[in-house]
Amino acid sequence: MSRYSADLRLAAQLADAADAITTARFRAQDLAVRSKPDRTPVTDADTAVEDAIRELLGAHRPQDAIAGEEGGGSASERGRVWLLDPIDGTKNFLRGAPVWATLIALVDDGEPVVGMVSAPLLGRRWWAATGEGAWLADSAGEHRLSVSAVPELADAYLSTTDLGSWVEYHSREAYLALVDACWESRAFGDFWQHCLVAEGILDVAVEPIVNPWDVAPAQILVTEAGGRFTDLTGEARFDGGSALATNGLVHDAALAHVGLPR
Repeated sequence: MSRYSADLRLAAQLADAADAITTARFRAQDLAVRSKPDRTPVTDADTAVEDAIRELLGAHRPQDAIAGEEGGGSASERGRVWLLDPIDGTKNFLRGAPVWATLIALVDDGEPVVGMVSAPLLGRRWWAATGEGAWLADSAGEHRLSVSAVPELADAYLSTTDLGSWVEYHSREAYLALVDACWESRAFGDFWQHCLVAEGILDVAVEPIVNPWDVAPAQILVTEAGGRFTDLTGEARFDGGSALATNGLVHDAALAHVGLPR
């Protein structure tokens, strides 16, 4: 048990509420969709999930701040802040692909201390809290997670979200150099690749552009599983605008290819 055990239990309740909404709206014929100013889609399920979680947090943690992808708020506030991404993988949700999840994190004075990732159509839920390890629940039960022991990039399994994002936000050539240095690459994308690093299936997951609520749960999930999580300057932070999650052993070598100056 840790000082955040009660918050972790609450995060599970929030995820249950989110799953009830998202599963009911998945592949719904009357799903309402609009585009945000950055041209990314948002559905009525996104807003309904965030509204429901905000209402529950208001009842159970009225003193805490909240920042969410749809409802706004500051991820950089001091004290306790809940970060919400109601549906990470909205494009998959829209296309009827089952790879999407609700992301919930509690950040305390700038450090993620609770992370919850619930992907109901995959039948998987990942969670972590400071000092309590990283865990996965799936059809086989609950499992404590540990990152891989792969020591070299030449043997590493790599994932990103979208090659096009490297063209726009960093360097396509830098990412391809990392691909060439690794054993194998895929694009599992979004939340799933970071969860797979925590599971020890992937060794490296990297993104040139992220929002804080996209990766705050991933930071504590990966680190509690024994890995390392930084932005592309090498700072251990979820709000640096980019993300690199690894088993720790290959982190510096991966940064040598895609790292940004501090």
